[in-house]
Amino acid sequence: MNSGWKTILVTTIILTLAIGIGACCYNSQAFKRMGKDIKSDLGGGLDRTVTVYTADGEILKTYKGKIDLETTEGGIVKFDLNGQRIMYYNCYVEVIENIGEGVDDE
Repeated sequence: MNSGWKTILVTTIILTLAIGIGACCYNSQAFKRMGKDIKSDLGGGLDRTVTVYTADGEILKTYKGKIDLETTEGGIVKFDLNGQRIMYYNCYVEVIENIGEGVDDE
């Protein structure tokens, strides 16, 4: 076997493996979540309901709309809603995507 055929064979094997792995990843939930994250980042957020709770479980505030959400390891939740930056420190936050309420998600 000459080097030209070896190169073609190795390239074919690598491409076949890449396509196979890509097909498996494409159908995974992790891939779908990544796609939704990208859609949110590029589209200025998703249609969501964000509820912020006090430490004793009382609702502090509820927001609805196209929300671009960011969290940090330091306990900060920040998001943009209608051009306004909203930040909460060390609160309990529930975020629910509003699917099927006039939103084109899928």
